Amino acid sequence: MTARVLVYTRTADYRHDSIEDAVAAVRGLGGFTVDHTEDPTVMEAPLEGYAAVVFLSTSGEVLTPAGRTRLAAYVEAGGGFAGVHAAACTEYDWPYYGELLGARFARHPAYQPGRVLTEDHGHPATRALPARWDFTDEWYDFRVSPRGRVRVLAVADESSYTGGGMGADHPLVWCREQGAGRVFYTALGHAAEAYTDPGFRAHLRGGIAWAARSADQ
Repeated sequence: MTARVLVYTRTADYRHDSIEDAVAAVRGLGGFTVDHTEDPTVMEAPLEGYAAVVFLSTSGEVLTPAGRTRLAAYVEAGGGFAGVHAAACTEYDWPYYGELLGARFARHPAYQPGRVLTEDHGHPATRALPARWDFTDEWYDFRVSPRGRVRVLAVADESSYTGGGMGADHPLVWCREQGAGRVFYTALGHAAEAYTDPGFRAHLRGGIAWAARSADQ
């Protein structure tokens, strides 16, 4: 049975030009039936028909109080959640969301080439990636490292770009469990070009599939 996922792209702060391309890419990954919305009232409705909810470059406060309650209950009861890129710049006023995602965005250097180091090849999101993956992105720094609270899948090699602020251990991609639910996050995905990159598309598909329980660990 094909997994049904809800892709949510509401922005109340910075809006990425890549969102339209990103939604099209998720639709084209295969294995998912995709509903897309920016309407916060959709998040107030029952979410149990979805295998996963994907916050794709959301920003700012994008949920109503009722939507927050609904999303938390959905994940705690076993729903999947995937956050992409600016999902870490979202819902700063809701403490639960920071715990759910695992870390909050702090800053980023200029968009530039760099290198991802795959730390865990046992996950669907990183299984097809090389050990050293050259990529171009914003290389998000986080307020606090999530290591110790999440399963780190890949890290940024700060020696491969300029302006990194987290040091030698810089988690970039991770997953975790919240209640009975699964949570996946990737900091990658700033530019439209990412969503045509075969490696990134495989990465994204694996992460969403894992959150939706349509792929093994």
